Amino acid sequence: MLELGANAPAGDLIKDVSEADFMVEVVEASKTVPVIVDFWAPWCGPCKTLGPALEAAVTAARGAVKMAKVNVDENQMIAGQLQVQSIPTVYAFWQGQPIDGFQGAVPGSEIEAFVERVVKASGGDASGGLDDAVEAAEEMLAEGAASDAAQTFAAILGEDPNHAAAYGGLVRANIATGDLTQAEALLSAVPEDIADAPEIQAATAQLDLAKQAESAGPLDELRTAVEADENNHQARFDYAVALNAADNAEEAVNQLLELFRRDREWNDGAAKTQLFTVFEALKANDPVVLNGRRKLSSMIFA
Repeated sequence: MLELGANAPAGDLIKDVSEADFMVEVVEASKTVPVIVDFWAPWCGPCKTLGPALEAAVTAARGAVKMAKVNVDENQMIAGQLQVQSIPTVYAFWQGQPIDGFQGAVPGSEIEAFVERVVKASGGDASGGLDDAVEAAEEMLAEGAASDAAQTFAAILGEDPNHAAAYGGLVRANIATGDLTQAEALLSAVPEDIADAPEIQAATAQLDLAKQAESAGPLDELRTAVEADENNHQARFDYAVALNAADNAEEAVNQLLELFRRDREWNDGAAKTQLFTVFEALKANDPVVLNGRRKLSSMIFA
């Protein structure tokens, strides 16, 4: 079962239910949140595939729906009352009544669609959970726990392979761990549907900058070279690269803006191109981006 740090503990979301507590855990509980009931048995082959897939979809909904697992061998009375004739059989309860269901093993896409349908029927939202998980992973990454963040991003992609924020996050987590080869491999295999997403473009920019950082020269030497000759454009450009590699994006942008001011056509407009790469790698509302774009625009249209 996939766990993404849901709002409710997994034990509260997914429970083994018997005839003794069916009324409480399913009928009564469904008056506040929909409950999906999975009728299964240990000897049922398809149940072994359907059960975990259904658990993962319920977990991904992060509290918008709950799940009750009923072993029909041990709870034949309730199975008979609900006319469960074959397994696996799945019912969804809302407001104390079954509102949807299906029999037999079905593809993962149909399971996800079923869960989403059930949640929407109750007026909820089954999609926000993954976004919350992305936010948690981003916090891990910001705190330096890149490996943990990568695992969480990968888990989210297991639920939704086209989740652009998670895909871009996984790339950036690999960059943070220094595995640029894996980051590049991920970007080369990005699903076509999200290839142009801002999160993917940002990850691509970060990878470009990380590659540049590998060959960045010593900061002190480059600073000295710029101070010795303010028109040494290559030294200033390299200095900006090194500054960004040292997590000083603000000064890197300042140096690139100065280079653009001195010679905007140098090296086929390298300063402007590099500025856009830095901007792309940062969040759109980052003050460094906002101020840098404003200053660049004023130079361009002066």
